[in-house]
Amino acid sequence: MRYLLLSIFATLLVACNSASSQGQEENVPQEPAEAPDIYLKLQGMGQADKAYLIGHFADQRFRADSTTVGQDGSIRFQRQEPYDPGFYYIFIPNEAVVQLLLDRDQAMTLSAVKEAVVESMQVEGNLNNELLYRNLKFEGLQRPKFDAVNAKIKQATPGSARYAELEREREALFDERKAHLKELFDNHPHTLFTKYKRAGQNPDFEQPRKPDGSLDVELQVYRFRTKFWEGVDFDDERLLHTPVIVNKLKRYITELTAQNPDSIVASTKTLMDKVVDNEQRQPYFKFFANWITLQYEPTKTSLMDPEKVYVFMVQNYFTKERAFWSEEAEIQGLQMRASEMANSLVGNDAPNVIAPGLDGSSKELMALDAPYLVVYMYNPTCEHCMEQTPKLVRFYNEWKSKGVEVYGIALDTNDEEWRQYVEKTGMTWTNVFDSTNQSIYKKYYVDVTPEIYVINPDRKIIAKNLKVHQIETVINRDKAKQQ
Repeated sequence: MRYLLLSIFATLLVACNSASSQGQEENVPQEPAEAPDIYLKLQGMGQADKAYLIGHFADQRFRADSTTVGQDGSIRFQRQEPYDPGFYYIFIPNEAVVQLLLDRDQAMTLSAVKEAVVESMQVEGNLNNELLYRNLKFEGLQRPKFDAVNAKIKQATPGSARYAELEREREALFDERKAHLKELFDNHPHTLFTKYKRAGQNPDFEQPRKPDGSLDVELQVYRFRTKFWEGVDFDDERLLHTPVIVNKLKRYITELTAQNPDSIVASTKTLMDKVVDNEQRQPYFKFFANWITLQYEPTKTSLMDPEKVYVFMVQNYFTKERAFWSEEAEIQGLQMRASEMANSLVGNDAPNVIAPGLDGSSKELMALDAPYLVVYMYNPTCEHCMEQTPKLVRFYNEWKSKGVEVYGIALDTNDEEWRQYVEKTGMTWTNVFDSTNQSIYKKYYVDVTPEIYVINPDRKIIAKNLKVHQIETVINRDKAKQQ
């Protein structure tokens, strides 16, 4: 699965460069992209042989071009084929890094002092980079002011007159920054710079209050999250060739969203609804679907129930109708894996299992009458199983009188090996082994052994992917809810 998604992700790195993908408004003439001619002269250059033009796609960086540094320290990138529009930087090893925005106009002259690239940069013949460096210079002057005010605020007493004065000073800096950006955006609404910079802006933090007058932080974060993507033009593919989209995505999914499956699924659906089933927004749909699915690939995350995110993503977005970039056989494989996981998600009714026990008779999971059931799936030769099994035996010996039963399911073994392992480890709970695995197919999913599920008195799955030492905490937490 991971290799399939990575191969899909790799195909995204070769992004379209057609006229329809440049994100220009319909009332703006579509001029052909010109042959690149980027000339850079840095004063104070030391010894350098090569310079590299580095491009972006999402969180990937790639070498778009390279050139030889002239004896006078000049650097020139020239070729017939235009570069894909997006964010780039010129990298001179051990010397300097120079940021660039490239759109259809790819000819320009840049000059600066190596020791102060942003502050000294002069741009000729390219509006996007004139705007970029105007903004970078402004931010460079404002940043120390923000830092100074924030440092003073930390020392002031909340609620004091001095604290309020400093907050007003900081707010004035925010207003100054907004005015600076508004002037650039209003005067140059169709530029890549405006689309790029607008996409990176955060919504204002509202100050909702609870009935007692205190700040409602939960509601504040919710409102911030729901407005987080308002500045992004999803019809403009160029933004995927900048760091702004992946940086927002990482923050939205991993910081602004609580890291539990239900919250992740809800936030993901809100975002995917903005781009799904929209031909113009297909590049974003592909990128979001693959990035989120890889982020919560079940074997690569410590999330309690990553399968829930995976199943949601595959069943909703990796379908024959939507995952147009995949072969039908690949989609079928993904769908099959998701269907195997779907019945054993946390919160689901616990599936029953009936399988042969040590005495040859059928042993039924749901026939166990303890309030709490632990399903333990293991392999006798698995190294981690050898570590966890003795711990589970000790836990069971302590907790069987407290309303806990264990149902052990042996996997990928044979009858003799299974019986010897049960006897050797002292597993006195209900043990079953089905060499065909038919009794557990699509019931309790296991990627890596050992796998532990916990089932509560309502016969709901309340936890999975556990270590033995976590079982007690899970049970006690559920008991508190039951009271």
